[in-house]
Amino acid sequence: MAYALIAGLPPIYGLYAALTPQIIYAFLGTSRQLAVGPVAMDSLLVAAGLGALSITDPSQYVQMAILLALLMGGIQLLLGLLRMGFIVSFLSKPVISGFTSAAAIIIGFSQLKHLLGIQLSQSNQLHIVIESLIQSKVPIHFDTLIIGILSVFLILVFKNWNRKIPSALIVVVLGISWVYFNGLDNEGVAVVGFIPEGLPSFQTPLFEAHTIKQLFPTALTLALVAFMEAISVAKAIEEKHKDYTINPNQELIALGSANIMGSFFQSYPTTGGFSRTAVNDQAGAKTGMAALITALIVALILMFFTNWFYYLPKVVLASIIIVAVINLIDLKFAIRLYTKRKDEFTILIVTFLATLFLGITEGIVLGVVISLLLLVYRASKPHHAFLGRIGTTNYFKNINRFPDEVVHRDDLIILRFDAQLFFGNIQYFKELVTRAIEEKETTVKGFVINARAINYIDSTASEQLYELIQSIQQKGIRVMVVGAIGPARDLLIKSKIIKILKKQNLFITSGDATDDFDGVTKKTPLQKKLSRQSNP
Repeated sequence: MAYALIAGLPPIYGLYAALTPQIIYAFLGTSRQLAVGPVAMDSLLVAAGLGALSITDPSQYVQMAILLALLMGGIQLLLGLLRMGFIVSFLSKPVISGFTSAAAIIIGFSQLKHLLGIQLSQSNQLHIVIESLIQSKVPIHFDTLIIGILSVFLILVFKNWNRKIPSALIVVVLGISWVYFNGLDNEGVAVVGFIPEGLPSFQTPLFEAHTIKQLFPTALTLALVAFMEAISVAKAIEEKHKDYTINPNQELIALGSANIMGSFFQSYPTTGGFSRTAVNDQAGAKTGMAALITALIVALILMFFTNWFYYLPKVVLASIIIVAVINLIDLKFAIRLYTKRKDEFTILIVTFLATLFLGITEGIVLGVVISLLLLVYRASKPHHAFLGRIGTTNYFKNINRFPDEVVHRDDLIILRFDAQLFFGNIQYFKELVTRAIEEKETTVKGFVINARAINYIDSTASEQLYELIQSIQQKGIRVMVVGAIGPARDLLIKSKIIKILKKQNLFITSGDATDDFDGVTKKTPLQKKLSRQSNP
C-alpha cells in the first residue's frame, strides 16, 4: 500500500499488485525465493512517467498505470522469447548506483507531504519538490510529524535490534491504534480511509494507439530497470542456495507474464523486491509455494480485512518508505570509485545529478549513453605496450614496467596491442607504429606485432593494415606477427595481407620471431605448422 502511494495510486492497488503477479511468477520463475510485487523504484517510475502526461482524471490515471503494466510485461516477454537477457549488461554498476541513490532521495522527498501533513507538488525532479516546500504557506501538522518521526525511530530501532522482527507491521498496528483511540483522524491526521473489499475483477486494460506511443518510453525504462532489480536480487539469493540456477531469459518471460496477467486483474507494474525477497529467504522459503501462500494471505485480507486499515495514517506508510529507501543510497561504492576509478565515478555522478534534476528516465538514459561513450573511447585507444626480452630468457615484458631488466634494442621493435583491430582504433594503431618507427628511423630493421590479444580484424582495419605493412616494408623493415590466435590468424591468411606479410613471418612467440630475426634459429616443422595453420 505504501508503494502504491508513491505511484500516485489508491492504496488498494498495492494489494492488487501483490496478488496476481506473484502467483504467475511462482509457476514460471527460476528463483525459488524471489518475491514479486510492487517496489519503490518501479512505483516512482510510474509516478514520473504518468506525471509527465498531466492526467487530471483519477480514474484515467489508474487505467494508465494498469496499461503501463501490460506494455512493460509485453516488452519483457518479447525480450525473453528473443533470448535477450544479456541486455541488462548495458546497465553498468555506476549507472545503477547513481540512479538508485538519486531515486531514493526523490522517493524520500516525495513522502515529505505525508510526513509534514501538507500539500506539495508531485514531481520526479528534486528542485521542483524543494521549491514547492519552500514556497508552501500551509503550516506543518505537528501531530502528523510526531507520528512520522516516532514511526521512523521505531522501525530503525527494531531493525537494529533484530532484523527478523516485522518492524513495519508493528508500526502499522501501533499507528492504527493510536489514531483510532485518540480520534486523530478528526484532528487532521490523514488516514488511508475506505478500502474496497473483494478480489480484483477481470478487466481488459483500455488503450489507444496514441496512448501506447505516450507510455512506451516509460514502459521500456520500467521493463529494463525492473528486470535489472529482479535479476540482481535473484542472483544475490542464488549464491546462498546451490540447488538451482537463475536463467535470465526465463526470468524475463516470468516477469513479463506476471505483469501481463496482473494488468488484467488491475495490477500496476511489479518486479522482484529486495526487502520482501530477503524476508522470504530468512523465513526459510524453498519453493514457489511461499509466494502462493503470500498471495493467499493477501487474498484473504482483500476479502475480509480491508476495513482494518481505515485508520492507518498515511504518514506511517511514508515512514516505512523513507526507511526502506535509505538503504538504496550506496555511499561506500561511490567513495570507492572516487579513490580508484575516477572515470566511472564521473558516470555515477552524472547519472545521479541527471536523475535528481532532469528526471528518472532521463537520468538512466543519460547514464547508459555516457557508459557506452566511455566504452567506445576505451576501445578506440586500448592498452598497448612495447616489449623487450628479459635478459637471455624467453620472457618479453613491457619496457616501461621493467626498464632495468629488459634488453633494449634499436634494431627491433615489438608492439603488443591489447584489443581487436576495427575501424574505431586502426588509426590509433597506425599512429603508434609510425611514431615508434620514426623514433628509431635510422636503426630499426624489424617490427614485431604481438597479436596475442587481437581476436578480430574488421574489413576497414584489414585494408589499412595492408597499407601500413606495405609502407613499413618499403623502408626496408621486416614486419612479423606473433601469437595470433585462430580467428585473427584465419583473417590474416585469408586476406590479401598474407601476400605481402608472407607466412614465414608468422610466429608463435616473440622469442621465436626474435631468434629468427637474429638468425639464431629457424622454425621447426611443428612451429611452421602451428604458426600458419588456418581453418579451411
